[in-house]
Amino acid sequence: MKQSIVHIALVVDDYDEAIAFYTEKLHFTLIEDTYQPDQAKRWVVIAPPNSKGTTILLAKASKPIQREFIGNQAGGRVFLFLATDDFYRDYTHMVANQIEFVREPKEADYGIVAVFKDLYGNLWDLVQFNEDHPMNERL
Repeated sequence: MKQSIVHIALVVDDYDEAIAFYTEKLHFTLIEDTYQPDQAKRWVVIAPPNSKGTTILLAKASKPIQREFIGNQAGGRVFLFLATDDFYRDYTHMVANQIEFVREPKEADYGIVAVFKDLYGNLWDLVQFNEDHPMNERL
């Protein structure tokens, strides 16, 4: 059996604002942006550069209860984990693009990690795993 997680939905306030943030500040790739007239919404999919794994579906909040979770999808915990092959290259680039880091880089048993906020306040880890870490096989 072969299965995979294809998309993770990220609730956003505005499609264009979110696309601009992820593509311009984090250099994500816009994979799809298709209007769905029957539902009056867009299907917007992004992914980190050169990524072949799970993508992010930018889902605009359409109900009041959904709006409550914009920026807090994981209850204040780190929600998403962005792995990189060069931590300090990406960290330096992100700082130059005014990405807010709430935890500075630190060495951990598994690699180098820092925590940043996206445009809505969701927390992300930027992580470079050590060469012998099992996650490197999945990158």
